[in-house]
Amino acid sequence: MTRYAIRHETRYAYGAPVDLSFHLLRLTPPNNKRQALLAHALEVEPQPARIGTFHDHFGNAVHHVAIESVHEALSVTVEAQVDIKPAADPLLADGPDWEAVRAAVMDDGFPARPRIAEFVYASPLAPPEPGAVAYARESFPAGRPIVEGLCDLTRRIRQDFAYKPGSTDVTTPIAQVMAERRGVCQDFAHAMIAGLRGLGLPTRYVSGYIRTYPPQDRTAWRGADASHAWVSSWCGTELGWIGFDPTNNLVVDDEHISIAHGRDFSDVTPLRGVILGGGAHALEVAVTVTPLDAAERVRPKAS
Repeated sequence: MTRYAIRHETRYAYGAPVDLSFHLLRLTPPNNKRQALLAHALEVEPQPARIGTFHDHFGNAVHHVAIESVHEALSVTVEAQVDIKPAADPLLADGPDWEAVRAAVMDDGFPARPRIAEFVYASPLAPPEPGAVAYARESFPAGRPIVEGLCDLTRRIRQDFAYKPGSTDVTTPIAQVMAERRGVCQDFAHAMIAGLRGLGLPTRYVSGYIRTYPPQDRTAWRGADASHAWVSSWCGTELGWIGFDPTNNLVVDDEHISIAHGRDFSDVTPLRGVILGGGAHALEVAVTVTPLDAAERVRPKAS
């Protein structure tokens, strides 16, 4: 079991005053089989007139924030502590053949639960893309175990695609990512999702964090200085959902902390909203994920 302290800072500086703004925040780590949320504190400046909470269709925790005073900047800071369980040893079984997983979802009557089957369909940011499907298909010859194929596809994306922050944005089509073979974690996750769904395999987009190492450390992970993204694929009834990080060629283990999951990034955006005024804006995001020794395990005040 590893305990982490998380600090996620987001700051918008607006070019003109904002008279009114409403925001949805998906910044709360969930409790699930592999992680436990111990403490969570949310600070928003300027002080909101109202903060509400609810869970969305996918079960993600959401804060609804209303700011009704004039402001020229918005700052959102989250501090949390979580415990993360390591994966079982041995790490993974190979699972059933990938065709058996596809059949379990696509047979008449959808024998798999709807919450699994819904992730086999295209979504706004992971539409059908022939290039992504053809690329994924190379990792899934007939009869190959599902986990073996997923590990191979994860490895190939890390090997074949260049990590280039700033080369893409949320509107960059998957076809462009496949053609240029470059992007960031969001792009690699969307490309992997589109390819796997094109093969009939249920796959969801996961947002979260990965452990932060000093920049000079050879084990520093790509995507560790901001929100990270990876995929989670359903590997049959026995194994369930397993996470794969194509940006770093990793099976998700005890250095990944999940925040939210959905069909693609549009379902799990950490902060989105509507503002009245504002003009152009500048955005700064900083994320730190640090393992805690027993002596350092001081909880932030609860939100």
